[in-house]
Amino acid sequence: MSRYSPSPRPALIPFRILLITAIATLISFAISMFLGIMGTMAWGAMHHTVPKLTSVYRHFAPPIAIVIGMVTLIVATIREIRYYRQAKALAAIERLSFR
Repeated sequence: MSRYSPSPRPALIPFRILLITAIATLISFAISMFLGIMGTMAWGAMHHTVPKLTSVYRHFAPPIAIVIGMVTLIVATIREIRYYRQAKALAAIERLSFR
């Protein structure tokens, strides 16, 4: 058993960033789709009209999911780079402490 933990791998950073971004984008699409459908149904009920749910698919949910996906991509990139730098520094300190 080694005396210290291995140094972090920079090759896994893009994978984690894309995974976090994809999950957040899909969840935001689903939530915005649900809220859009509920809002369209409420609007139709208030105005006594048949709601057109296709407008939710075209004009409401995709833009919200794209914006949230872009924000998530930026935040995840910053967070993963910060985490990698911190883990790299801590691994170097750990290696120095066992000498």
